[in-house]
Amino acid sequence: MASDTTVLVTVTGPDHPGVTGVLFAALSRHDVDLLDVEQVVIRGRLTLGVLVLCPNDPEALQDEVEAAMATVGMNADVQTGVERGLEHTVSTHAVVVLGSPVSARAMRSVGRELARLGANIDSIRGIADYPVTGLELMVTAADTDADADAKLRAGLAEVAAGLEIDIAVERGGLARRSKRLIVFDVDSTLVQGEVIEMLAAHAGVEDKVRAVTEAAMRGEIDFTESLNQRVATLAGLPATVIDEVAATLELTPGARTTIRTLRRLGFRCGVVSGGFRQVIEGLAHELELDFVRANTLEIVDGKLTGRVVGDVVDRAAKARALREFADEVGVPIEQTVAVGDGANDIDMLSAAGLGIAFNAKPALREVADTALSYPYLDAVLFVLGVTRDEVEAADRVDGTLRRVPLDSGA
Repeated sequence: MASDTTVLVTVTGPDHPGVTGVLFAALSRHDVDLLDVEQVVIRGRLTLGVLVLCPNDPEALQDEVEAAMATVGMNADVQTGVERGLEHTVSTHAVVVLGSPVSARAMRSVGRELARLGANIDSIRGIADYPVTGLELMVTAADTDADADAKLRAGLAEVAAGLEIDIAVERGGLARRSKRLIVFDVDSTLVQGEVIEMLAAHAGVEDKVRAVTEAAMRGEIDFTESLNQRVATLAGLPATVIDEVAATLELTPGARTTIRTLRRLGFRCGVVSGGFRQVIEGLAHELELDFVRANTLEIVDGKLTGRVVGDVVDRAAKARALREFADEVGVPIEQTVAVGDGANDIDMLSAAGLGIAFNAKPALREVADTALSYPYLDAVLFVLGVTRDEVEAADRVDGTLRRVPLDSGA
């Protein structure tokens, strides 16, 4: 009695209704068992692969499939004796390539580097065409130990540096899909610019404050010291400047879409800022954020005193806030994401399950799990595996998002 034979059928041609039905009708007449199916449509061209176990004559199956697909204007390639087991491979990593554009040269370099590292590309799909082009590569690394992530990130970071692309590497499988809490820095991440500099402009000391801010962001001076120096320059300003600055805040492109989409996916979203709660709280309510942690400016007799009250939200405090938010909602730290741009975010990004450096200073890029250099915050969605089509489809569906009280911590 002849043993069962594995058969791989690959159908290609212009996509139109009825193709799948005709193929499976032909397969059903040969009593095959289905092992794997994958389909992709690119610009109206269909590629459909079906792996089956054939108990009878594989040549007769081939003849019937080829004839059936010809009736609907499709080409069929049939291979027998395909090795079994590979269809059940679970990719170890997701590699997201972002660019404007992503060139063939760039993909060649990415492929070569992955091959050099012994990693196999299992599949590739397009995940975005706006505001950047995004491609997701599901990859199986040669090594599965803890060093595999670092090896892939280091090798691909070198490739990205010379090609004007961003490359994000994340563990695949359940680890990638289990993220449930995301925390953003505010200044130069969720919003454009630095709030302290906007306040300083009202006091005529914007240049002085900007110089201190930049030194702190590079990690050259202690954040708490820099904060005290900068806030001291605001002494005597009327408290009304807070509302004036708050009214001028501009979200980073893609920020509103990013938070709206993450909330629809079930994420809890928050901000942890070395800036000031009085300035950002209105925006946090507008975006329906779950958590807010920031510094508080001292106000006496309607004027800023040049001091902050309560504990300073510095580098260590940001990481503590992330852990406290995670504990509050019962999310393991491994299932958290942190996004920031400066040295003050190092501890927070290092603590998170996934740390994303957004248009960041070198000190943060060196420790982050991935770095994004394009000025669009929705690139964070692509790193998490959310496609542009999914975002736009969700935006076409009307719905009301639930408001959740803000965290009251200082």
